[in-house]
Amino acid sequence: MMNDSGESAREPARSWPAVPAAHQAPFVSDGLWPHQTIADRAADLAATRPDDPCIIDDAGVLTFAALWADAQALAASLRARGLVPGDVVAFQLPNWREAAVLNLACVVAGLVVNPIVPIYRDAEMRMMLGDGAARALFVPTVFRKVDHAAMAARVQADLPALTHVFTVRGEGPDDLASLVAAGRSLPDARVVVDPMAVKMVLYTSGTTGRPKGVLHSHATLGRVIGQSGTFWGLKPCAAVLMPSPVTHVSGFANGLEMPLVMGTCTVLMESWNAQEALVLIARHGVVGTVAATPFLVELAAAARAAGETLPTFRFFACGGAAVAPEVIREARSAFARCAPFRVFGSSEVPLVSFGWPDDPARAAQTDGRIVDYAVRIVDEAGHDLPDGREGEILARGPAMMIGYTDPAETAKAIDAQGFFRTGDLGVRDAAGAITVTGRKKDLIIRGGENISATEIEQVLATHPAVADCAVVAMPHARLGEGVCAFIVARGAVAAADLAAHVAASGLARQKIPERFEMIAALPRTAAGKVRKDQLRAQIAQIIAAETLPAPG
Repeated sequence: MMNDSGESAREPARSWPAVPAAHQAPFVSDGLWPHQTIADRAADLAATRPDDPCIIDDAGVLTFAALWADAQALAASLRARGLVPGDVVAFQLPNWREAAVLNLACVVAGLVVNPIVPIYRDAEMRMMLGDGAARALFVPTVFRKVDHAAMAARVQADLPALTHVFTVRGEGPDDLASLVAAGRSLPDARVVVDPMAVKMVLYTSGTTGRPKGVLHSHATLGRVIGQSGTFWGLKPCAAVLMPSPVTHVSGFANGLEMPLVMGTCTVLMESWNAQEALVLIARHGVVGTVAATPFLVELAAAARAAGETLPTFRFFACGGAAVAPEVIREARSAFARCAPFRVFGSSEVPLVSFGWPDDPARAAQTDGRIVDYAVRIVDEAGHDLPDGREGEILARGPAMMIGYTDPAETAKAIDAQGFFRTGDLGVRDAAGAITVTGRKKDLIIRGGENISATEIEQVLATHPAVADCAVVAMPHARLGEGVCAFIVARGAVAAADLAAHVAASGLARQKIPERFEMIAALPRTAAGKVRKDQLRAQIAQIIAAETLPAPG
């Protein structure tokens, strides 16, 4: 590789596996993938709508022109610091405007972004940054009493590829604001970027306990944003509220990139607060949002309490955790025009269904209309099932991932026809609606966060008092699911000691079981597999009995 001066430049620290041509061919031949990156679109918007708001947060308004100027300057500084096209730049940031600047700067300079959720700690950070061979990391100095800068330094000591740690809203020459200021006088760092190239690596918990690196291209992300924005009727200048973390695929796509694809404006929330959301929706004329189910429940309750019907608010797409039909129906009655609906997707196949905003019954009873995907419902042997029969959901479409960082995981997840095995169970009806009925994957979805039960079990198993254990989802009134650990103990052990043991491992706080149940032996099949269905039913019954009103 040669740089602009004709000098020899190093190769990126991480190379990506080739995508099977058969998986791409249908979308290339049909012209389904956009041939622009968000940098191309941002340049156009900065020229045609320079003063229109692109991002609004606690710091004020960031216009399209200001975003483009800051991103170009940051790209130049990153190039001057030695980053080359293809290098991975990770960021563990809250919902701050700087995330939008950094994301766009990486596209300008041909860098690959790696968003990391702020709840993760040393163990997850070390694994993700190491697997992706991240060259640079952006973190807050301190956020919510967590010293992210100190954590980054600890992790960097174990990762030779991680040559740069930058701060955001901090101080000094390695802070993002200083990089932007310095970059304004540097040469243009913009490079030609292939829309089919890897744009993002996003780590998500799997059933094995080890997060998988999901790879998306500029084209796959652009496709889902354009299709969903059109389906939901988003027009230029429309304001969209984004309380979901911008380090999740949902918040990333609909928060950071939607304005550059659809010409909309994102109103960022650093942290969720239903009363604050009411104010923001009214102040900015917000038309909709994409967020987890607890946010919908709390927003509807706050609207009722305040006597506010939010007349500009038209849609609320919710998913991530189980959504009861009555939740959708009750939320709809709280607003003047808002149509809440369920959607279905994952990091690997973002938004297989886009909801059913124009049909209240289907919006409540199903997970929405299948859009832009071919979907198969199959039995255990992989045979297709007719509509109305439950089976595993397989999906293929132009917005699906191009693979995992590990080719072996890609081979297991995508079949010979290019269909992704979601691991979710569901049924499809004749009208094209899909309804998710369960999960084959051993995941707990806590308030929209995917938590691997296996990962927690592996930590608990290292405690000297734990002879056997199993972690399952339990009902949670607010978050949908909580974390329950069934323990076969060697003698007496306190729940607090077990919780402290998990916390000391470096796992995120959200992964610490909220409840420990002592049990004589785990139920198992004849082959020795733990019957987690029985354990889930057992804890559900226990919690249901505890919540019954007292007699009399």
